[in-house]
This record gives sequence, C-alpha cells and structure tokens, in this order.
Amino acid sequence: MLNETYTLNNGIEIPKLGLGTWFIDDGNAARAVRDAAAIGYRHFDTAQAYGNERGVGEGIRTCGVARDELFLTTKLDAGIKTLAEAREAIDGSLRTLGLDTIDMMIIHSPQPWADFRKGEHFFDGNLQAWRALEEACEAGKVRAIGLSNFERVDVENILENGTVRPAVNQILAHVSNTPFALIDYLQGADILVEAYSPFGHGEILGNGVLVSMADSYGVGVAQLAIRYCLQLGLLPLPKTANPAHMRSNADVDFQISEADMETLRNVAPIENYGEASVFPVYGENARSA
Repeated sequence: MLNETYTLNNGIEIPKLGLGTWFIDDGNAARAVRDAAAIGYRHFDTAQAYGNERGVGEGIRTCGVARDELFLTTKLDAGIKTLAEAREAIDGSLRTLGLDTIDMMIIHSPQPWADFRKGEHFFDGNLQAWRALEEACEAGKVRAIGLSNFERVDVENILENGTVRPAVNQILAHVSNTPFALIDYLQGADILVEAYSPFGHGEILGNGVLVSMADSYGVGVAQLAIRYCLQLGLLPLPKTANPAHMRSNADVDFQISEADMETLRNVAPIENYGEASVFPVYGENARSA
C-alpha cells in the first residue's frame, strides 16, 4: 500500500496513505517522521496550527530518504484571510520547515476556528488566501494547492473565481460519518478527497459491528476503517507516533466485500466525539453540516 499513489489533477502523484501528525509534539515530530519513513511511509501531513512544522521538517530532512521521494502537506492557518498575511505565512512555513519546496499547501478551514460552521463563509478572504497559494505555486514554492473542511459552496467559490483547480479537499470522513454527497461532488470535479480522522478520533474502534467485521477479515478495526476509505477512493491520514501502529495501519492489502461495504456505509452516526467534541471539526455544527 505504501507504494501506491493517486494522481492529482495537476499530474503530480501523491501516496495513497499518509501519516497525520496532529497532536504529535514538535519535539517528537522528527522522530515520528523518521520512524515512519523507515517503515516505508512517503506522505506526511502537518499544519501551521499543529505547532510541529519545525519537527516535521527536520524529520523530512534527516530521515535518509531523498526529498523527491517524499510528499509533504502543510496547511495555511484557518484565521488567515488576507493576501498579505497568506503570502507571509506561506514563506513562514517554508522557513519553519527548513525546506525549499512544499509539495502541497491547503487552506485549513473556510472559516477561522472561532467561526467554524456558524454561517459566514468568508468568500472574499478565502479567495485572497487562494490567490497567495496560486502565486506560491507559480513561483515553485508549492507544487500543489488545495482545501480542507470546505463545504460545497466554499469549493464552488474557489472553482468559479480562482485560476487553479484545488487538488484536494481534506475532510472529516470515516465509517459512521461519511459525507457521501460532498464526496461525490468533489470526485466529479476531479478533486481528490483526503480523509482525516479515519478512526473517528478513536470513537469507532469499539463499535461492535466493526469489531465483528474486522475479526472476519483477520484484521483490526483500524485496518478495516482505513481500507473502507481506500475503497471509496479517499486518501486516509491516520495519526500516530507509534511505529507498531504505523506498520499495522499500512497493512491493508485486503478487500472488503461489496456487501460489507454497504453495511459500513450505513453504520449509525457517532452522536458525540467525547472529549474531542471541544474541537470545532468534531462539534455539533460540523456533525450536522
């Protein structure tokens, strides 16, 4: 699986499975990247908001794998909605990462986190941030650009007013919370869908339906959840700093039957993400969107 790729709409290849780094401290991020690279991971996902770009960049530079064999994504902070701030932040990420080029940079959210899914879409601000990303792409600072947490109306704003088609939209998608209408729209628009939190921030791991089905395939629930995303044509980004989990998450060379995929498509939604519900992407506004 770690050798398989999708092709973005600009022709660039991206590994089908990535390592998410949210909640990995900056001081531990380099080691996590090096461990993952040794296992065979070639795709790493960070963000300005994670506070670990420095460590991730160090890991990229010191993992012993040629830079052109690695794919690194970072995210423009959700609160940045002006051209000048976005230009400065892009250059800031390059400096913090210690890299000459970022493989992909995406807008972390259409709204600043305090305003997430509260009705305002910040159309003009997102276009200004997008313009800065387009400039960075043209200048060779960034190889591909995309979006995260964008609803259809937010994506349409970029498609109708930008000059570069977004390569991806990174969204919350997992068994029991799969926004099929948005996914169908994005895939129809030749925009790759990346699935963050493919385990529902851990909330689906104890689900009885998934436990029983995973047992029938001789795999763990986490592996089943990753495979589900892959069979929907999504790019899952499981987060871990544990090498054993990294290996297990990549060991997904099995096929879920269509009947079982249909069962998984209809697993009852998570009503509460527990302690993670304090984060906007897991809050009530996001779940009802």
